[in-house]
Amino acid sequence: MKYFLCLGSNLGDRAKNLERALVLLEEAGVKIVQRSSLYETQPVDLASQPWFYNQVVEAESTLSAHNLFGVIKNIEKRMGRKVLHPKGPRLIDVDILLAEENVVQTEELVIPHPRLDRRNFVLIPLNEISPQSVHPLLREKIEDLCRKSKDTSLVKKIENQERI
Repeated sequence: MKYFLCLGSNLGDRAKNLERALVLLEEAGVKIVQRSSLYETQPVDLASQPWFYNQVVEAESTLSAHNLFGVIKNIEKRMGRKVLHPKGPRLIDVDILLAEENVVQTEELVIPHPRLDRRNFVLIPLNEISPQSVHPLLREKIEDLCRKSKDTSLVKKIENQERI
């Protein structure tokens, strides 16, 4: 199944944290097909914290969405993520944005990500790698959602990016 994942970090070496999470995903059998650029992004829900590095990747896996979610939570735990404050600073955060045309709505997992269409830090990198993907509930292309976004938070592409 094809997935789109959003990775974020605003503690420590943010770029290395994202890269480490991608390595761990691949070790768990999740193939990273393509990556967006890295973006430095303004915090949205809790402004008084460091800015994030965000990246969206297209991934392929035979795992179900629920099993992939379990793998992601395990990776976050292995990397040392601690939730001290909801929406607060984090070493690593990995969210499942889309799982093809599938819709999942359980207490622990919601796909498509419920705020995908209102978050520039997700829309801009997702638009970079897959503008023609369609939000399965809104039935709109990512490029259209990106263009119509009312989010005013800053998203800056990081220039001169090197793979670690």
